[in-house]
Amino acid sequence: MQSIPVDTARLGVLRCAIAPEAKISNSETQEVKKDRDGQTVYTVAVTVRQDRRRISVIEIAVSGEPKGIEEGQTLKVTGLVAFAWAMGDRHGISFRADAITPVHGTVLKAGGA
Repeated sequence: MQSIPVDTARLGVLRCAIAPEAKISNSETQEVKKDRDGQTVYTVAVTVRQDRRRISVIEIAVSGEPKGIEEGQTLKVTGLVAFAWAMGDRHGISFRADAITPVHGTVLKAGGA
Protein backbone atom coordinates (compact mmCIF):
# COMPACT_ATOMS: atom_id res chain seq x y z
CA MET A 1 0.00 0.00 0.00
CA GLN A 2 1.52 3.31 -1.06
CA SER A 3 1.56 6.17 1.46
CA ILE A 4 0.93 9.68 0.18
CA PRO A 5 2.16 12.55 2.41
CA VAL A 6 -0.51 15.21 3.04
CA ASP A 7 0.38 18.88 3.50
CA THR A 8 -1.90 19.82 6.41
CA ALA A 9 -1.16 23.53 5.90
CA ARG A 10 -3.21 23.34 2.69
CA LEU A 11 -6.21 21.71 4.40
CA GLY A 12 -7.41 24.86 6.15
CA VAL A 13 -8.86 24.65 9.65
CA LEU A 14 -8.88 21.18 11.21
CA ARG A 15 -11.41 20.64 14.01
CA CYS A 16 -12.32 17.63 16.10
CA ALA A 17 -15.76 16.30 15.10
CA ILE A 18 -15.65 13.16 17.27
CA ALA A 19 -13.21 12.75 20.17
CA PRO A 20 -10.62 9.93 20.07
CA GLU A 21 -12.03 6.40 20.14
CA ALA A 22 -10.12 3.11 20.24
CA LYS A 23 -10.24 1.49 16.79
CA ILE A 24 -11.92 -1.92 16.69
CA SER A 25 -10.18 -4.50 14.50
CA ASN A 26 -12.83 -7.22 14.87
CA SER A 27 -16.45 -6.15 15.29
CA GLU A 28 -17.57 -9.64 16.37
CA THR A 29 -15.09 -9.94 19.26
CA GLN A 30 -14.70 -6.16 19.87
CA GLU A 31 -10.93 -6.67 19.71
CA VAL A 32 -9.05 -3.36 19.83
CA LYS A 33 -6.54 -2.70 17.04
CA LYS A 34 -2.87 -2.49 18.07
CA ASP A 35 0.11 -1.15 16.12
CA ARG A 36 3.41 -3.02 15.63
CA ASP A 37 4.64 -1.82 19.02
CA GLY A 38 1.52 -2.98 20.84
CA GLN A 39 0.02 0.49 21.30
CA THR A 40 -3.73 0.90 20.89
CA VAL A 41 -4.72 2.63 17.64
CA TYR A 42 -7.24 5.46 18.05
CA THR A 43 -9.34 7.27 15.46
CA VAL A 44 -10.33 10.91 15.52
CA ALA A 45 -13.00 12.30 13.20
CA VAL A 46 -11.70 15.62 11.89
CA THR A 47 -13.49 18.29 9.89
CA VAL A 48 -11.57 19.91 7.05
CA ARG A 49 -12.64 23.24 5.55
CA GLN A 50 -10.59 24.94 2.85
CA ASP A 51 -11.21 28.56 1.82
CA ARG A 52 -14.88 28.73 2.87
CA ARG A 53 -15.71 25.62 0.87
CA ARG A 54 -17.90 22.77 1.99
CA ILE A 55 -16.77 20.92 5.11
CA SER A 56 -15.48 17.35 4.75
CA VAL A 57 -14.98 14.86 7.57
CA ILE A 58 -12.02 12.49 7.56
CA GLU A 59 -11.21 9.83 10.11
CA ILE A 60 -7.53 9.82 11.12
CA ALA A 61 -5.84 6.89 12.88
CA VAL A 62 -3.03 7.50 15.35
CA SER A 63 -1.07 5.19 17.70
CA GLY A 64 -1.54 5.92 21.38
CA GLU A 65 -4.37 7.92 22.90
CA PRO A 66 -4.34 11.60 21.90
CA LYS A 67 -4.69 13.61 25.11
CA GLY A 68 -6.72 16.77 25.76
CA ILE A 69 -8.81 16.67 22.59
CA GLU A 70 -12.42 17.88 22.78
CA GLU A 71 -15.10 18.03 20.12
CA GLY A 72 -15.06 21.39 18.33
CA GLN A 73 -11.42 22.06 19.18
CA THR A 74 -8.91 23.13 16.53
CA LEU A 75 -6.27 20.45 16.02
CA LYS A 76 -2.70 20.19 14.84
CA VAL A 77 -2.08 17.01 12.83
CA THR A 78 1.55 15.96 12.41
CA GLY A 79 2.86 13.49 9.84
CA LEU A 80 -0.44 12.94 8.03
CA VAL A 81 -0.38 10.36 5.24
CA ALA A 82 -3.13 8.96 3.02
CA PHE A 83 -3.40 5.37 1.81
CA ALA A 84 -5.51 4.20 -1.12
CA TRP A 85 -7.10 0.80 -0.47
CA ALA A 86 -9.32 -1.69 -2.30
CA MET A 87 -11.12 -4.84 -1.12
CA GLY A 88 -13.24 -6.51 -3.77
CA ASP A 89 -15.73 -3.92 -5.03
CA ARG A 90 -14.98 -1.52 -2.16
CA HIS A 91 -12.27 1.11 -2.24
CA GLY A 92 -11.33 4.32 -0.50
CA ILE A 93 -8.71 6.45 1.18
CA SER A 94 -7.60 6.00 4.78
CA PHE A 95 -5.58 8.46 6.83
CA ARG A 96 -2.92 7.99 9.50
CA ALA A 97 -0.92 10.55 11.50
CA ASP A 98 2.14 10.50 13.72
CA ALA A 99 0.33 12.73 16.24
CA ILE A 100 -2.87 14.71 16.78
CA THR A 101 -2.67 17.48 19.36
CA PRO A 102 -5.09 20.20 20.49
CA VAL A 103 -4.56 23.87 19.77
CA HIS A 104 -5.50 25.17 23.22
CA GLY A 105 -8.20 27.79 23.70
CA THR A 106 -10.02 26.93 20.45
CA VAL A 107 -13.08 24.89 21.47
CA LEU A 108 -16.07 25.73 19.28
CA LYS A 109 -19.17 25.55 21.46
CA ALA A 110 -22.50 24.16 20.26
CA GLY A 111 -24.39 26.72 18.23
CA GLY A 112 -21.29 27.91 16.37
CA ALA A 113 -20.17 30.59 18.84
